[in-house]
Amino acid sequence: MLVQTLRTAADFTALLERIGDARLVLLGEASHGTHEFYRLREQLTRRLIAERGFSFVAVEGDWPDCNRVHRAVTGAPGGLDPITALHEFARWPTWMWANTEVAAFCRWLRAWNLNQLPAGRVGFYGLDVYSLWESMQVIVDYVRDHDPAGLDAVWDAYRCFQPYSREPQEYALACRFVSAGCEDEVARLLTQARAQMSLDGATRFDVWQNAQIVADAERYYRAMIGGGAHSWNVRDIHMADTLDRLLNHHGPAAKAVVWAHNTHVGDARATDMAAANMVNIGQLARHRHGRDAVVLVGFGCHRGQVMAAPGWAAPRRVMIMPPARAGSLEDLLHHRLPGPSLLIFPDTEGPPWLTEVLDHRAVGVVYHPGRERSGNYVPTRLGERYDAFVWCDQTTAVHPLHAQPAPGEMETYPSGV
Repeated sequence: MLVQTLRTAADFTALLERIGDARLVLLGEASHGTHEFYRLREQLTRRLIAERGFSFVAVEGDWPDCNRVHRAVTGAPGGLDPITALHEFARWPTWMWANTEVAAFCRWLRAWNLNQLPAGRVGFYGLDVYSLWESMQVIVDYVRDHDPAGLDAVWDAYRCFQPYSREPQEYALACRFVSAGCEDEVARLLTQARAQMSLDGATRFDVWQNAQIVADAERYYRAMIGGGAHSWNVRDIHMADTLDRLLNHHGPAAKAVVWAHNTHVGDARATDMAAANMVNIGQLARHRHGRDAVVLVGFGCHRGQVMAAPGWAAPRRVMIMPPARAGSLEDLLHHRLPGPSLLIFPDTEGPPWLTEVLDHRAVGVVYHPGRERSGNYVPTRLGERYDAFVWCDQTTAVHPLHAQPAPGEMETYPSGV
């Protein structure tokens, strides 16, 4: 196993050599609110674009919001400045993408792209499934202006969702009593979008993708009320399918970098997710494209700050992550690695702890540091879940672009919790 101290972007050279001709590089994060994960991910991604010709970045974000960023960084006519485009992220949790770390990357990417021919510019796309109403609005706006004959199918779907006031939970609850929900209307909408073959390539792809989001989001929210693996799988399969559509859209030589949480990036078969019949993007990418074409990189830390919230849709807070619990992967690496490090796992036998099941920390947008002893860890065989791992012993919180919370919204916990 190779262990490399991480001081600058140059220290990723060994990982670029490991990546080689791989078509997909999936870069994780142990939380959605850690500055170091975003910064290191950006450094590596810049090198993949500049030195290895990667075609686009796809993130765990909503398609319509990320499409504004895509237009900004590729210099599309009428596109916004990248910072303005990021400021327009309005759905909670905004700090995931509307932050200064992503802004720095997007400014760099725009400058890089403007020195390339339009056909060779690197895109920025969202993979997620949450934008049901936003994607519906994109379709309504397009069809109203360019294809009035198709309005009936669009309005049928729009009116079907309208009673739920843009609240997915209300739609999910209603589906407990009306099992089909808006499924038929959405199917007609998707058929209508697929019929738009007279559009140019970029516009056709955007309309088709938004229609697919509406279809998959309807399935996701209908499944959500039952909980368990099904709704999770609908979401991750949608993200994996979107990634494949993007690769096809960019052509047979296209290569992609993915930014998403470790729970989506690391192969689910090396965790307890497999016992629950859950799949994720990393597992699906390896299955669909072959292990040689995919490199999965996990991220982790021992302690520090993180931006998160105490409940869904609650105000964000800078929280203190306590030291990792004893016996965890993070506890082991804390005692072995003094600072930021890169681990590249061997194809053959490595240290025993690479194949042992160890608890591996996972922090979401909702986080309760005081519950660390009973949650926030995923049993993991590290060397099977990832091909490489980026380690940060101590971290700081990400820096949101939107207005800072009031002092009363700041929440900290003593490190001994």
